[in-house]
Amino acid sequence: MKKLLALLLALVMVMAFAACAPAADKDEKETEAATEPSAPEADPVPEVTVMSYEEFMAAEVDTQVTIETYVQAKQGWWNNQLSMYVQSPEGATFIYNASVTEEEAAKLVPGTKIRVTGPKAVFNGLHEINAGATVEILEGDTYIAEAQDLTAKLGTEELTAHMGQHASFKGLTIEAINDKGDAFQYNWDGSGTADSDSDLYFKASVDGKSCTFVVEYYFTGPDTEAFQTVTGLKVGDKVDIDCFLYWYDGAQPHIVAITPAA
Repeated sequence: MKKLLALLLALVMVMAFAACAPAADKDEKETEAATEPSAPEADPVPEVTVMSYEEFMAAEVDTQVTIETYVQAKQGWWNNQLSMYVQSPEGATFIYNASVTEEEAAKLVPGTKIRVTGPKAVFNGLHEINAGATVEILEGDTYIAEAQDLTAKLGTEELTAHMGQHASFKGLTIEAINDKGDAFQYNWDGSGTADSDSDLYFKASVDGKSCTFVVEYYFTGPDTEAFQTVTGLKVGDKVDIDCFLYWYDGAQPHIVAITPAA
């Protein structure tokens, strides 16, 4: 009897130990897990705040701005930099020397939606995003602004509200640009030749109000129809002009195309 009782007690102890072992093992693992260092949390992705056109125009010079807009035209790419005329239904601006590779520049065709982040600048009156801006191509819709006829606003303060925009002026008369009676000149000071790194300047007027227009070498150079047409202008010629309303202490449109007035 005593042997049987001893055997039963031994069996109970073995069963109790077996029942407790998993719990103890579980407690040990939980303790180890609690003492192990947790993996570092990833840095939060900074939130991008896209400005409206009004907010961009009101932003202080040298502050970082982000806008979403659409490529309308671009100047020549060089040294991983690209300047662009951009516009959305809200308004237009100029992107100066953004950081863009040659491969990226090839993708920035007119109508492409982009997000631009960089320092705000005001250059001789023109609100723009300055050198070093980054450009991200956005998938989705496209937009190409039609040239707005601003002939009636030439020479008025109303033109200011349209700076940077794709514009047209119709029925303009070519004027002499200097005291020699020339219809155009190379560079603002009259230097340069058609084969050099030169811009073309000329004056044109309507209803007694005149403006200086520019054929930008890096935009419409000597191999373009616009450049070649301007070099053939004569004082008194009547022309229609398609341009981007660049601003340099007042309107100084960059020519896209120039044709004889209808």
